[in-house]
Amino acid sequence: MSTPLRTRAARVVAAAAAASLLFPAAVAVGAEPQHGPGPEHHRGSHLAATLAGRATLSADYLAEGPPSGAAASPANGRQGPWGGQVIPGFSAMVDNHDGTFWAQPDNGFGAKGNSADFLLRNYLVRPQWDTGRKGSGEIKVLDFIEYNDRNDVLDFDIVNEDTEERLLTGADFDIESLVRAADGTFWVGEEFGPFLLHFDADGTLLEAPYEFPDGKSPASPYLEPGEKPNVGSSRGFEAMASSGRYLYPVVEGALADDADTRRRWIYQFDTRRGEYTGKRWAYQTDQVANVIGDAFATGRDSMLLIERDDFEGDQSVTKRVYEIDLSRTDRDGYVRKELVVDALRIENPRGIDAGEGYGLGETFALPVQSFETVLFVDRDTLLIGNDNNYPGNDSRVTGTPDDTEMALVDLKKKRVTDDGVTVVGHRGASGYRPEHTLAAYETAINQCVDYIEPDVVPTKDGVLVARHENEIGGTTDVAAHPEFADRRTTKTIDGARITGWFTEDFTLAELRTLRAKERLPQVRPQNTPFDGLYLVPTLDEVLDLARNSRTCDGAPVGVYPETKHPTYFDSIGLSLEEPLVRELRRNGFDRAGAPVVIQSFEVGNLKDLDRMTDVPLAQLVSNSGAPYDLVAAGDPRTYADLVTRRGLREIAGYADGVGAEKNVLIPREADGTLGAPSTVIRDAHRAGLEVHTWTFRRENQFLAADFRSSTDPNGIGDMVGEARVFLDAGLDGFFTDNPDLGVAALS
Repeated sequence: MSTPLRTRAARVVAAAAAASLLFPAAVAVGAEPQHGPGPEHHRGSHLAATLAGRATLSADYLAEGPPSGAAASPANGRQGPWGGQVIPGFSAMVDNHDGTFWAQPDNGFGAKGNSADFLLRNYLVRPQWDTGRKGSGEIKVLDFIEYNDRNDVLDFDIVNEDTEERLLTGADFDIESLVRAADGTFWVGEEFGPFLLHFDADGTLLEAPYEFPDGKSPASPYLEPGEKPNVGSSRGFEAMASSGRYLYPVVEGALADDADTRRRWIYQFDTRRGEYTGKRWAYQTDQVANVIGDAFATGRDSMLLIERDDFEGDQSVTKRVYEIDLSRTDRDGYVRKELVVDALRIENPRGIDAGEGYGLGETFALPVQSFETVLFVDRDTLLIGNDNNYPGNDSRVTGTPDDTEMALVDLKKKRVTDDGVTVVGHRGASGYRPEHTLAAYETAINQCVDYIEPDVVPTKDGVLVARHENEIGGTTDVAAHPEFADRRTTKTIDGARITGWFTEDFTLAELRTLRAKERLPQVRPQNTPFDGLYLVPTLDEVLDLARNSRTCDGAPVGVYPETKHPTYFDSIGLSLEEPLVRELRRNGFDRAGAPVVIQSFEVGNLKDLDRMTDVPLAQLVSNSGAPYDLVAAGDPRTYADLVTRRGLREIAGYADGVGAEKNVLIPREADGTLGAPSTVIRDAHRAGLEVHTWTFRRENQFLAADFRSSTDPNGIGDMVGEARVFLDAGLDGFFTDNPDLGVAALS
């Protein structure tokens, strides 16, 4: 955790006093105790996730039965048909509480057209957990039941229409979710309808499918000619929880008629009456493309939900388990959610399977595309697992199909701690992912930053988005879009003429058609494989990611937004301050003690913000030049004037800290080595200001000469060593493109 900046209220009380810790060191992870399986949340504590066991089933395992996969798409060196029934991972599980589980695959190979030879089954499995001390780490397949319509319940043709057993296949249903009723029967959620299916304990369909009340999917057998599907393809009931007589199926994606593409609906179905109750609840995903992977009830009104993206391996951004409470909604009407596990950051102190693939090391990650299983096996232990989309996914080892995985995750309460230094992910972890993407921010969080930093600029329709500059020719693929060729123009921004494409000339909808790319490809070629993958995020999405995340110390992740070119945007009628404060308020950040700091290179807009919000403010200071609003007003003061004793006292009247370029704090000698510290840190502290600096980067060209490794400007130098010199000088926090190295400098 960080040492945060003071609030405006503290400035009023003690403008000249030394900075103090006013953000609470102990922050609530959850508000109420749980009433079912799962850990309790308490104020001042957080849930720490540790890998307790892992078991796998070979991707190439074949169960008994006829050949499968004749029409499956070949991938990773595998091509069907295979001489038995493939098990393409598990989409849902039920705990038998005797060390075994019912584990259900989906429809096989992803579509009706390629899955007619895949039999729908529910497998009885026993994992032999590798705990790092014992266990083979194998998943044993003990038995299975085959779903069938031998009672001839269905009123549409199926693949095995004319057989006695009428075994169901992946061309008939796409089964995804599973719960077991008190009477031993199984309820299954599927995606072609989407339908709710009710099977007896032996797999026989008991009654006609229950149709979804709010639409059909393109694959529905009941879709009428000309009827528009309201459920996306393969976006039906991927998840379903149960509590008593009620089922809670969750629509995986947004409904077609919903203007809010981040909304996912949770429905209630009464198994006694055999009908939907008419109740539904709205859940908001962290970003537009995210889907719901599984659900598991933890109480009468509470449940776990998997939220995931469709990326795998090092491209993954969201593989999370949230807990929601249907009885609690936010101001926008969405159920409140609390992070339980980020499956991309699970401690692995025993080194279980370390070195065997991506995400297997000191930190365990489940970076699979289809993270689709979660359940509690006891009060403190989660089971998570995957659908491996055989043979397509290769998240662990490129070119090798993923195994089916089951992992045990221990959840233990730990106290929130404070290491006393603020580490800020500069535009995210921009040394490892393209800057200002949710991938960069998530990587920074997983590398243990306290704050993430979005630079904010507006779109034509006034939506704040995260970009380093409003000119986006170097940070997106806009130049490859011929439809936007006529948007290229030349503008004067803060006195400089710039040619390119500008966010203020695009609506958010238009900007969403672009994808981010690496800004410094010659410096960071390792980032270019991520080009074209990620959207330009809105500030709202960045704030959502932060408020739904926790630092490695257990505190809420903070946000450190920078207002870019406020004088320019005021001149064109797109003021930044009002929408920024509005977004902070909507997301619960506009309050004293919230983990947010607003920063700016200009002075006037910080003074405006000081009157508009109670959150901490930081005056940015460069090594040369002057704030542009002062230049535009004819004010002769420069940045150098701002960091005199008098200037710092003036800053303390409207801000809580300074964010100074490194050379302002420790100038360089003529040979490029670090010199003696200036008096700025001491003088700022005396004025009651905290001091942060920007920006630590690992490449030689950004380091002082005495910390470079070679004459190669893009070679990797000693960023940790350089950062420690600044920390020894009394620095309170710093921005870095390489958060892992920044955190290492604290030890």
